[in-house]
Amino acid sequence: MKYHFLDQYRDAESFIHRLDPRSKFLAMLALVSVIVLTPHDGWLAYGLFLVFNLTLLFLSRVPFFYMLKRSLAVLPFVFMVAVLLPFCSAGTEVCGANIGGWHIGITREGLILTAGIFCKVWLAVLPVILVTATTNVNDLLKGLEKLKMPAIMVMLMSFMYRYLFVISDEAERLSLARNSRSFGGGVRLHVRTLGYMAGALFLRSYERGEQIYGAMLSRGFDGHGRSLNQLSMRLADVFYLATIMVVALMIALSPLLLRNLNA
Repeated sequence: MKYHFLDQYRDAESFIHRLDPRSKFLAMLALVSVIVLTPHDGWLAYGLFLVFNLTLLFLSRVPFFYMLKRSLAVLPFVFMVAVLLPFCSAGTEVCGANIGGWHIGITREGLILTAGIFCKVWLAVLPVILVTATTNVNDLLKGLEKLKMPAIMVMLMSFMYRYLFVISDEAERLSLARNSRSFGGGVRLHVRTLGYMAGALFLRSYERGEQIYGAMLSRGFDGHGRSLNQLSMRLADVFYLATIMVVALMIALSPLLLRNLNA
């Protein structure tokens, strides 16, 4: 397996690494919620959220370019959803054209909405990456279970994390076998071969899952995961959670406070 890069910084030493997973998860949830609820034109709040996220990144000692590379990966998916907003939002038209009897225009409000969505998504992804980069997966899942998340959801996330790499390796072996047989031909042959590969991968995954489930039952599996680390909420965890919530609210209210001061 070649997937150590997914959690290569979780064993580093920093203040954030030593925090309880429950505290980090709740703080991340509060910060993301406030970012999402920020108005689309809250540029001051966006800038302050960026500074705050960079401060947390500095405290965690996670490399900046590692965080940047992972956070930018989500933007293409946002683009596919938000690309039509400048053309569909009502407001002051910035530019337009008549094409085939249809008038297509881009509005100022649509551009602001699109830019706000991009800022929100990117800023909301940063705290999520920070939590996953500084927390052991088993500890994080145990913390979620202690926060009363349904055990079945925790177990599904655990299996997804553990066996996604196995399935990726299996798919790579199937691809290597295909290429070693001088795979070529037209589009139709490509599609049919990929269909065969997907079917074979599904059957192998299903059979492996049945074997793993049988092995777990024979070892006394009761639906709950186990971890050697004992979680405990300390004063530092409470302080971190309270600080994140207070600062997030202050940043969200900063445009309103600035507007009142100017008035």
